[in-house]
Amino acid sequence: MNATDLRPHLLAYASYPDLPETLALAGTIALAPRRRGPWRAPVAGLDARELDAVLVTYFPGVAPLRPLLHIWREEAEAEARPEMHEFDDLVALLLAHRTGDAPDTRWLAHAIATASMADNHLWQDLGLPSRVELNALMQTRFTALKQKNVGDMKWKKFFYRQLCEQAEVLICKSPSCANCCDYSLCFGPET
Repeated sequence: MNATDLRPHLLAYASYPDLPETLALAGTIALAPRRRGPWRAPVAGLDARELDAVLVTYFPGVAPLRPLLHIWREEAEAEARPEMHEFDDLVALLLAHRTGDAPDTRWLAHAIATASMADNHLWQDLGLPSRVELNALMQTRFTALKQKNVGDMKWKKFFYRQLCEQAEVLICKSPSCANCCDYSLCFGPET
């Protein structure tokens, strides 16, 4: 079974298939084979027990797919690991801005960080239908971070801007984003 086949199967087993959280976890898991290196794990940073908890909580009845997902996780863990600071920093940023202490918010932080290591817009790398669902997920689970993104900057760029600000690294080429020559890369439509 390939990644494009897996997402509908996961959603068929989902308790709440229309929730942005469910869609994001299903997309992250299903798109694992398309990512590189350790990011090919269904959800990087989660061990076998945690991955099972995700499956039981969000996709009850998915037992026939568990062996495949654990093989993907093991293969990804066997890959040579680059420095994980970027991933770990992103997970920490998300967790520092989580709205509640529910265990699944931690899983979602790992899913978002995992998808952030891929090459497309974040909503695409999460397997979401559009940026609308990503914004809803961020509003529900990471409200403080969503509120900080006042200009609706593209999420991956916004995350990295937040990480650079924490590290006191200036990344903007201009004193304000509105005057920057890269404005259209950071803001605007995502098609």
